[in-house]
Amino acid sequence: MARVSVTRCGDTTFEVVVENASTTSHTVTVDPSYAVRLAGEIPVETLVRRSFDFLLEREPNTSILKRFDLSVIGRYFPEYERVIAGMLA
Repeated sequence: MARVSVTRCGDTTFEVVVENASTTSHTVTVDPSYAVRLAGEIPVETLVRRSFDFLLEREPNTSILKRFDLSVIGRYFPEYERVIAGMLA
């Protein structure tokens, strides 16, 4: 199982390191209004971590974009917003 660590780098930017067979690093931005819509009062770091859990269920960490905005996940996986709500509940 992959180990995911999330570090806040600014108001809207997070560094995510995924340790698996290969270790990868990702820079993720999250619009505050998007975070509230998806996660309510849940910390954004938790939203980002659970979003990586979602991604890792569908693809290896080496296939995850190196830099992206969290809202982009829904373009690749249309079920993202529905599933992440359940993962955070």
